[in-house]
Amino acid sequence: MNDSLILSNEFYSFLTGKVSTAISRRLQRNLKAGKLTITAEQWTILYHLWQEEGLTQQELANLTFRDKPSITRLINNLEKMALVIRVNDKQDRRSNLIYLTKEGRKLREEGMKQSAITLSEATAGLELEDLRAAQMILDRVFHNIK
Repeated sequence: MNDSLILSNEFYSFLTGKVSTAISRRLQRNLKAGKLTITAEQWTILYHLWQEEGLTQQELANLTFRDKPSITRLINNLEKMALVIRVNDKQDRRSNLIYLTKEGRKLREEGMKQSAITLSEATAGLELEDLRAAQMILDRVFHNIK
């Protein structure tokens, strides 16, 4: 096997989940350490709602790169935990708008703190210029296949 093919296979493995999975696992552990009873997947939904409430399920699916059934399951579970509520969209009766409850808003500070800790752990020892270069490369890869 030639070097470019080996590099290609290793790079593909890296891009398709190795880092993402490791960060997600670390975030899960940090959320638990912060006494939060949400999963890393649920955190991603809450994160976007902490930024802007009243998003549709489709908007959340697009923002988190998840399919509609996954988003429905996540929102159902967050609703059971009384962290979000669905409200019928008056403009489009087929859609629901997702809002945080008071309890969902309360998790923001600790959730963001644990996220910051996770990112700090993940990027320890890396220079800002290296992080910018990595981001630029990954953006290019993403836009090439988007």
